[in-house]
Amino acid sequence: MADLLVYRAEGRAALDGSDLYGFTVTEWNLPATYPPFAALLFVPAAVPPLLPLKTAVVLGNVALLALLVRLSFRLARTRPRLATVLAVTAAGLWLEPVFQTVYFGQINLALACLVLWDLTRPDGARGKGVAVGIAAGIKLTPAIFAVYLLVTGRVRAALWALAGFAGTVAAGAVALPGQSGEFWTRRIFETGRVGKAWIVDNQSLQGLLARLAHNPEPGPVWQLAAVAVAAAGLLLARHAAVVCGREAWGVLCTACTALLVSPISWSHHWVWCVPLAVLLATRAGAASRAAAVAVAVVFTARSLWLVPHEGARDLRLAWWEQPAAAPYPVLALVLFAALALRLRGGPGRTGGEPPPPRDGARRQASSPAASSSDASTIR
Repeated sequence: MADLLVYRAEGRAALDGSDLYGFTVTEWNLPATYPPFAALLFVPAAVPPLLPLKTAVVLGNVALLALLVRLSFRLARTRPRLATVLAVTAAGLWLEPVFQTVYFGQINLALACLVLWDLTRPDGARGKGVAVGIAAGIKLTPAIFAVYLLVTGRVRAALWALAGFAGTVAAGAVALPGQSGEFWTRRIFETGRVGKAWIVDNQSLQGLLARLAHNPEPGPVWQLAAVAVAAAGLLLARHAAVVCGREAWGVLCTACTALLVSPISWSHHWVWCVPLAVLLATRAGAASRAAAVAVAVVFTARSLWLVPHEGARDLRLAWWEQPAAAPYPVLALVLFAALALRLRGGPGRTGGEPPPPRDGARRQASSPAASSSDASTIR
């Protein structure tokens, strides 16, 4: 539970007023990389003895997985039985990103639940978007969901997300002014603090391209590719949600886009495989069920750990080993291509609903009667 030890040290630094970004812990010399607001949330982790804390974090992550499963069914507009939720939760523990999250004591499941809870609320819900902003204030990457809200016409929710994020920045600045100034002016740009981008642990686009090019610094190649993928991913998400009425696919496209374009997306960051598998498994048709099985296989096979990766061997992989070393970004890119083909005809081809109304009419559109049909299906 190395990451839990980092969080514990961050909480202690916030409690003692010591240097938040100057320490390293564990045999891997891990530093703090999150905004100061996260350190405030980690203060309770600095108080109890380590063994009870680890036990609580394991049980908490299992509970969060069950919540994520329940929210995933809500995203798919399906009402599961309790036995189904428990069965999927038990199976979900075998997914590599979920297992690694529990093993390291990570907060990925908590962030995914926070974002997915907010995005599955009705568009007229009071304060929708705030939770997305708070998640971004803890770990920056979820900020892309505020962009998703904006490009899909939910300006009010996007502004609430901005307000939530600003609130976390303000809270950090008030409680930890020196560390806040250090983070937002210097540490935020030091992506090397997070780790080596070229190792197989990194399942982002940068990691994929670094290993393909046998170059630890892919530089402009990765930057241009990241811009292109970000634009394509958000456009596809907008098309899915607004044109085809497939909100669930819009959310998942945005999640995959964030994981692809982030400089580093460790394998345990890909807990969004849970709602992806649930969505596919609940759709009608043999193709969707087969796709759900394929997703489950990819995220349980652990192929990235089977390729040679000791020392710097990650940079010397043969071409035929590259897909096994980057299963998650490859799957996400395949998903984008397949989804673009399925949605290219708009609602007439996919059986989707008309474009959703803008903010002024969303409250009425979000009523149970208006949302009774399943707008998340790809047939």
